[in-house]
Amino acid sequence: MGHGGNVIDELMTDHREVEELFGKIEALPSGDKKRKVHAEQAVMELVRHSVAEEMYLYPAVREHVPGGDALADKELEDHAEAEQLMKDLEGCEADDPEFDRLVTRLMAEIRAHVADEEGNLFVRLRASCPPEALDQLGDKVRQAKKVAPTRPHPAAPDHPPANKMLAPGAGLVDRLRDALSGRGKTD
Repeated sequence: MGHGGNVIDELMTDHREVEELFGKIEALPSGDKKRKVHAEQAVMELVRHSVAEEMYLYPAVREHVPGGDALADKELEDHAEAEQLMKDLEGCEADDPEFDRLVTRLMAEIRAHVADEEGNLFVRLRASCPPEALDQLGDKVRQAKKVAPTRPHPAAPDHPPANKMLAPGAGLVDRLRDALSGRGKTD
């Protein structure tokens, strides 16, 4: 979390990190408890990443990219679906058959979302947004990820200004819960 560079470089690095966690999940046999830990780590990263995108990336897409409203709305729909899957996954242990179904579906949805974002949205944003603005967005996204929630909150607002006001408080509570429960930590 917090890699440097413009917003596109920052978010693409996040994508690679999540894909690495997905690979760890896939490399372990069904029912292995480490699958749950890696899934928790992936969810934590995905939630922070998504919140930062909703706070800064999608408003910039609406502002700078022709047809950006429709593009941002589609991305928000993808986030809502993934967030509900992550919420459902929270209640499953690694040996629950539902865990395998949910984590497989989440990985497929995130991979499709990443492919669309990198192959379409990022290309269009880079073409229509000044480099200085992309750099500033990178800084804002890095800051947002530091205070963003780490758990899915499907009912939380996903548009500014409400998401910018509520995310830091939810993030604080989530990080406290994570610290107390050991969520996402390996032994």
